[in-house]
Amino acid sequence: MSVAGVVAPAGLRTEYPFVLPRGFVDEQGVLHREGVMRLATARDEISTQTDPRVRQNPSYLTVLLLERTLVRLGALPIVDTLVVECLFASDLAFLQDLYRRINQSGHTEVDVTCPSCGHDYVVDIAGDLPGEA
Repeated sequence: MSVAGVVAPAGLRTEYPFVLPRGFVDEQGVLHREGVMRLATARDEISTQTDPRVRQNPSYLTVLLLERTLVRLGALPIVDTLVVECLFASDLAFLQDLYRRINQSGHTEVDVTCPSCGHDYVVDIAGDLPGEA
């Protein structure tokens, strides 16, 4: 696996698969839900801060960071700012949370407790990929 063209040492996870809650619908009506996000680099964080669109609207930082770190979304040839801008709000919130989790915590699992039986579980919030439980 690699981040920005750099080969990661064995054991270092740099890419995280996910499944969007709703998915992106392209111009042909095709739904794209499965994707991959990579870890952000210092360059990702720094270069987006100086973008003129972020100076005009600080909220646009999220769009640029996601555009840089989304490696793949379905069968789309490229994930650009237009794709990120056209995501459903719930999918944008999902990706923001995923970005925060993998770049701060280094994983996508959360501890949960069943409200009925009180049993503790670990749940992967990145979503189940087809064929997985």
